Amino acid sequence: MMESVAEQTLSFPNVSVTYSEEAELVRKALIDAGLETPLTAKQLTRDEKYERIREAMTDVVDALGLDLTDDSLCETPHRIAKMYVDEIFSGLDYSQFPKITAIENKMGVEEMVKVSDISLVSTCEHHFVTIDGVAKVAYIPGDKIIGLSKINRIVRFFAQRPQVQERLTQQVLLALQTLLETEHVAVRIDASHYCVKARGVMDASSVTQTTALGGKFKHNATSRKEFLDA
Repeated sequence: MMESVAEQTLSFPNVSVTYSEEAELVRKALIDAGLETPLTAKQLTRDEKYERIREAMTDVVDALGLDLTDDSLCETPHRIAKMYVDEIFSGLDYSQFPKITAIENKMGVEEMVKVSDISLVSTCEHHFVTIDGVAKVAYIPGDKIIGLSKINRIVRFFAQRPQVQERLTQQVLLALQTLLETEHVAVRIDASHYCVKARGVMDASSVTQTTALGGKFKHNATSRKEFLDA
């Protein structure tokens, strides 16, 4: 059991990173389950990441034969680096993990709590193009409940990484199970993949559905049907 403190500070070879207790609990649970996004031990600061990506994208744009002196293109490496670090891949940084407060279930809620149509935009880790979809998340409260918007924020945090949809679905499930201290969590994601839509087979209409079920949602047919059908 972790010591109850507000923050945890982890030291990597070249940088110290401070995470909230909740973020560290989730991170450790994902590592133990083999569900963490593949990461190296080397951790760079935000500015180091930005500078290396900006330099790399300068080479990419130049290799494509585009003129970086043109006023429409000259800021492109900067824009891409800033977007990668501060926006679409910000979920790689656990210091950005949403502030989560699970509170005592004083109302005695026993039935399913569900949030549907959670919009998500992620990035395929194979081609670095968009995954665009919606998530549905439910849990059956035990001793704790969580603010509804926090569920959306957890989905968004894990979506803001290079991802495969199957892992994303499982990460959201395990994060909520860890924070709520209950196995009774269910997650479904329906998404379009631009690596399918805009390249390769170029199928513009297909949708990929992934489901992760825990506790009663996995073992109780009635609970599973209530989640999946509603």
